[in-house]
Order: sequence, then C-alpha cells, then structure tokens
Amino acid sequence: MAKTLYELTKEDWNSLFPIEMVDHNPNWKSVFEKEKEAILSSVGSDAILRVEHFGSSSIPNIKSKPYIDMLIEIPTELLFDEDLIAKFETLGYSYFKVPKRDHIPAYMSFGKGYRFDGKKEQIYHIHMCPKDNVMWEQLLFRDYLNENEDRAKAYEELKLELASKFRNDRGAYVLGKNDFIKETLELIKNQE
Repeated sequence: MAKTLYELTKEDWNSLFPIEMVDHNPNWKSVFEKEKEAILSSVGSDAILRVEHFGSSSIPNIKSKPYIDMLIEIPTELLFDEDLIAKFETLGYSYFKVPKRDHIPAYMSFGKGYRFDGKKEQIYHIHMCPKDNVMWEQLLFRDYLNENEDRAKAYEELKLELASKFRNDRGAYVLGKNDFIKETLELIKNQE
C-alpha cells in the first residue's frame, strides 16, 4: 500500500475513496468558514485575495459528496509559487498541479483529510488560481443552482445516477457532470 497521496495510483484512489453521496449537512457552511479563517490567518490576505465555497456542499437541499470545495483567488505572480505551496502543506494540505485541459489553464490544487486507515475525516479540496481562470465560472453555476431549485434537483439526480454507476471511477463521475455544467453556464449567459 502506498504511504502518501502522491504514491497512489488511479486504482488506489478509486478503491480507497469511492464516490459517496450524502444528504446536505447544514453545518458545511460553518465548516467552510472555520477552514477559511484558518487559511487566511496562516497564509495571509496578501496571497489570498478571495476564498469561496463552491461545489455541491455549497448548495442546500441536494445530496453531495461530503467534501468542502474551495475556490481561492491569488495574484497571478503567485501561481505555482513554492513558498505558497509550503504554507498550505504546513496546514496539512497535499499539493497537486492541475494541468491545462480543454479551455482551462493549469492551476494549483490541494487536498486534505484523506486517510488510508478507513477513519473518516473532513475532506477539503482547494482549487487555486488567478481571477482570470475560467474556473471562476463555477461560482455562477453555484449561484444559479441556489436560485433555481428545479435545476439543482436535476443536478442531484444526475450526480446520484453517476455515483451509482461510477462509484469506483472518480474520473468518469467527474466527466459525466461536464455536459450538465456547460448547459447550465449557457443558460446563465443567455439570460444576461
């Protein structure tokens, strides 16, 4: 068995951390706020310009993976900065570079809370990039689902279907959501 997250194979990730959907937990908002404060007090507001809670755990009334997803804005010059990465590692995060794909430029990602011993711990995912990265459109998606319950429920149904079909295939689960997210972003842009 691998000893660190960096040594895990795709199969390890899929078997150790299967896709699991749970009812919305109203405490997720305060869990996010507490982690946000820990990050800001440790890293500082010079490096961290904005911290947002996004993903399904930020959308009440739909099932979600029990993860706290955060989108963090940083100045462009700090993208892939080793000192900044080290500060997050001190907070218990593991760093992963997300390579450029499709229309999304490369950015920084961090994870915390993954345990190999089977004990449950709160899992955090951070997506960190400057404000001009298309990842920031995820906030439009979050806000739209928070304002449109029917669309949020449709998203929940899709996620439940994907989770049952791809419980041990994280990549397929994520890819299965892409069309819905793109369609929703198109709906938003057509309203503007």
